[in-house]
Amino acid sequence: MDIAKSMIVQSAAGRDKGRLFFVLETEGDFLLLADGKTRRVERPKRKKRKHTVFAMVSDTRVAEKIRNGEKITNSEVRRTLAQLSGAGNPDQEG
Repeated sequence: MDIAKSMIVQSAAGRDKGRLFFVLETEGDFLLLADGKTRRVERPKRKKRKHTVFAMVSDTRVAEKIRNGEKITNSEVRRTLAQLSGAGNPDQEG
């Protein structure tokens, strides 16, 4: 499956290995990724496609905003990724 905008990927290489990210944009062989915490929406991580693994297609409000080009906040991204990964209390993510 080809990775597209608003999908969720997992990092397969680098110091962020294993972390989930939203794909904010695609640029050829590169993806612009944000998790709302270490990589914020204002400064997304540019990572090669081959260093990521497809995790899931999201039908959340955040994914819809990304597809429509609307403004998203870091807290929305953090909360959604925490809920999807099943991590404890999403309000404690921070």
